[in-house]
Amino acid sequence: MMPRLPRVAARELIRALHRAGWLTNRQTGSHVHLSLPDGSCQTVVPNHTGDLKLGTLANILRDIGWTADELRRRL
Repeated sequence: MMPRLPRVAARELIRALHRAGWLTNRQTGSHVHLSLPDGSCQTVVPNHTGDLKLGTLANILRDIGWTADELRRRL
């Protein structure tokens, strides 16, 4: 059984990604585009107020290859 996803605000997730070595490429409106320094992986985080929707968070984690447990460790 997959562990439950934590409730995370966009800025918390962006901060965790930066600590993990991800770089902000650009921001289009409220959407922050991030990628690894070598360009091998990229994702977009909607930087809205409140917590990210769980489906959106699950898709971002799938894009970056993190599990819910890894996200908890990196927060």
